[in-house]
Amino acid sequence: MDIFGILTLIGGLALFLYGMSVMGGGLEKLSGGRLELLLERLTSNPLKAVLLGAGVTAVIQSSSATTVMVVGFVNSGIMKLYQAIGIIMGANVGTTVTSWILSLTGVEGDNIFVRLLKPSSFTPVLALIGIIFYMSGKNNRRKDVGEILLGFAVLMFGMESMSGAVKPLADVPEFTNILLMFQNPVLGVLVGAVLTAVIQSSSASVGILQALSVTGAFTYASVIPIIMGQNIGTCVTAMLSAVGASKSAKRTAFVHLYFNLIGAVIFMVLYFGLNSLIGFPFSDHTVGGTGIALVHSVFNLMTTILLLPFIHGLEKMAYLTIPVSEDEKQPMEDLQFQVLDDRFLQTPAFAIEQCRHLANQMAALSEECFLKAMQSLSGYSANLADEVAALENRIDVYQDKLGIYLTKLSSTNLAYQDSQNVSMLLHCITDIERISDHAVNVVESAGVMNKRELSFSKKAEEEMAVYTRAVQDILDRTMQAFINGDERQALTVEPLEEVIDQLNKDIKKRHMKRLRKGKCTIDLGLILAEVATNYERVADHCSNIAVCMIQEQDTELEAHSYITYLREEDNSFEKQVSVLEETYRLGKSK
Repeated sequence: MDIFGILTLIGGLALFLYGMSVMGGGLEKLSGGRLELLLERLTSNPLKAVLLGAGVTAVIQSSSATTVMVVGFVNSGIMKLYQAIGIIMGANVGTTVTSWILSLTGVEGDNIFVRLLKPSSFTPVLALIGIIFYMSGKNNRRKDVGEILLGFAVLMFGMESMSGAVKPLADVPEFTNILLMFQNPVLGVLVGAVLTAVIQSSSASVGILQALSVTGAFTYASVIPIIMGQNIGTCVTAMLSAVGASKSAKRTAFVHLYFNLIGAVIFMVLYFGLNSLIGFPFSDHTVGGTGIALVHSVFNLMTTILLLPFIHGLEKMAYLTIPVSEDEKQPMEDLQFQVLDDRFLQTPAFAIEQCRHLANQMAALSEECFLKAMQSLSGYSANLADEVAALENRIDVYQDKLGIYLTKLSSTNLAYQDSQNVSMLLHCITDIERISDHAVNVVESAGVMNKRELSFSKKAEEEMAVYTRAVQDILDRTMQAFINGDERQALTVEPLEEVIDQLNKDIKKRHMKRLRKGKCTIDLGLILAEVATNYERVADHCSNIAVCMIQEQDTELEAHSYITYLREEDNSFEKQVSVLEETYRLGKSK
């Protein structure tokens, strides 16, 4: 091989690895986090977990990505170690799909159907379709499909380039002699493990082995140890992912290692033991890409079938390696934030789902916090005030944790819709947190009234009761719309906010009249005005949340233009306002 052949080999390898990365990334984006959600939810029994792990890995074309995701699940408390083991087994089976696709490069024959199976025949067509989709796609889904097709085309072109570059080496005795060294099982395992550990992809390392097989220098006896080593080497990615993670995550990484180590040992003992006794006729046969794919599949399927009944044994081995310690016993309130795991940043759609789940909890807590604050106006107690303060502190923690994580997410390479979702959540959690701040203000006002033994006049109480019901209504509408992602319900928030604005003005005007008539004191008036203002501010924050949700669906919409449109052009808006004004009418002024 001359210098140009070496350059072709290097270029082919680069394109192969890049194509695999692009295709895997496109598949993950197209799944939109749904595959990860399946992994999280559908692991009720080991067999289902194995099938699910195999299916997800076959789709995203990376057992390493699946395993790292599972490590993140266990680290965050989403999944138990027992559930994760089945998925890890399935991931090893699913990754064999890639080797079968790559084996198509070795298809030979003059028949037109056989020739159509060769990547050199269909890859250019896929590349053309992919570039059309990618360049002309007006939505992310179309672009993702184009990215997948382009990635696959680049992957196959790189594979063909590598195979073509190394083919002349079949006639070079020195190169053939080097490959014959892999007949030593120990050396073969080490080489396979190191190669996979370096490129951090068993699919890619198997592909490289398939490309080298065109030289005709590999036999079944020489590739079997290398494939065993490749399966062991792929554990490095999970082991690195577990560095700095919880002990549960480390145990998951060790399970992955033990599974592949035990499988490799069993397979090697069975193969070489039986071969020495009965002599397999295929051992010294030359192996091609299809044969390598077959060995890869047989090993992973056999290992999974053998070890599936011993899931609890693998779990015990992991706990023996890393025993349970006292520092693992954390309060549940701290554990729930472990879902904000940096590993999930590699799959933004799933990470956003975890953020949304926590934001929903935060919204429910904020509503509870303000409702309790309202109760304090009619029945103040120190315990109730402490509950509101505790809830407000908890909501602050939610905002801090979510804000930091969403900011990290926003700095990653997000699809347009994911970017919109992150922006919406960042804005909404700020408004949700501010609602709890107003709850504290209301409780403080109630505390002052209780301390000074003050109470509103009967008419002021009646008016504030109407105002309170309206604010409870807008809170409920907004939080339910946010939690359920209900845009239609979000559209009903702004008309009620309009009514609350008017209630706020009317109540303050009526109070001024009573003050002039001597029916109310200045101290009480200041407290009433402060409570009314906090109510109105809460309604404003509810409006902000609703508008944010609507903007997520209509990205060209601006908050002010939306409100202006509602008030000036939408006929249904005035009708809704009229109905709500009747519902929350203050009654005659005295």
